[in-house]
Amino acid sequence: MIKFLDLKEINDGLSREIEAAALRVLRSGWYIGGNELQTFEDQLSCYLGAGQVVGVSNGLDALRLIFRSYLELGRLNVGDEIVVPSNTFIASALAVSDSGLRVVLVDPDPNTHNINAMGVRSAITPRTRAVLLVHLYGRNAYTDEIQELADSHGLLLIEDNAQALGASHRGRKVGTLGNASAMSFYPGKNLGALGDAGAVASADPDVIATVRSLRNYGSSVKYRHEHKGYNNRLDEIQAAMLAAKLPFLDIENQRRREIAAAYDTRISNPHISLPQIPSDSLEHVWHLYVIRSQHRNSLIEHLSAHSIESIIHYPIPIHLQAAYSELSTQPLPVAESLASEVLSIPIGSHLDDNDVDTIVDALNRFDPRK
Repeated sequence: MIKFLDLKEINDGLSREIEAAALRVLRSGWYIGGNELQTFEDQLSCYLGAGQVVGVSNGLDALRLIFRSYLELGRLNVGDEIVVPSNTFIASALAVSDSGLRVVLVDPDPNTHNINAMGVRSAITPRTRAVLLVHLYGRNAYTDEIQELADSHGLLLIEDNAQALGASHRGRKVGTLGNASAMSFYPGKNLGALGDAGAVASADPDVIATVRSLRNYGSSVKYRHEHKGYNNRLDEIQAAMLAAKLPFLDIENQRRREIAAAYDTRISNPHISLPQIPSDSLEHVWHLYVIRSQHRNSLIEHLSAHSIESIIHYPIPIHLQAAYSELSTQPLPVAESLASEVLSIPIGSHLDDNDVDTIVDALNRFDPRK
């Protein structure tokens, strides 16, 4: 069986670094808010090349803390509208609504599956205060046109960078392009922890200071609480795991690019649509390689018969989820079309060249009429 993702194999390749980091934490006797967290925050900030980083408990909390920090700073108010792409994991919307802000969904570009300037422009009203830019599948969604819209309307540009760590735009790392960004280090991400973990990045010192306080019960000085905060801290063991793996992120991303290039050039089947190739290959770190087919169920069965795992990202769009039934009447045809056709195939450093050959051959042999 060719697994969609084999975390054991990926982490086994870094076992010496991971085990040394775990042992170091164990022997330190310090498990929350110590040197490992500071080291990882500094290393990730250096990797991104701009701003500061705050380690937090997971990617959803990273987004929640960003929105909450802007509320605390008076730059957002309860009821403000936030533009959110309709084709994304539900966490993007949950962070907005959990903060008392209003989710305004817009259909994505049917070619990139990401939000675009046309969608943003169509959604702006006098109540709009921010755009949540999701770099879906590992592909940069930032454009000069979106930035110009944000600037001209006085909107915050917040990056959901859960899937695109290491991607870039004209030499700048994704996650440093907007006012603040949220990252997820869920184990299946290109840089994955051995549990839940996340981070916030921003060049705004007020945002960084507020997030640092909010993640720790609203406290910057022990037993003094300036905000009604949470417990959203990144613990020492996960910080150490991430610091051990971060130096190998670009290697992982490069292997994903190599596999994506093989898929791009070798998969040829009229029943399968491939993702659009970015003009700048460094813009994409291929967290997911998402194909489309009008015969998806048959394709899933075909791949399974050839011992190849696949996953749908995502089968039900946000506005059709029970949790967001109030948005169910909104016409979002692109999101609904994608939900009925997209399929993610294996990509990542757990695949060798023979695996790639097997996947390509199976996809090229697919015929829904048989």
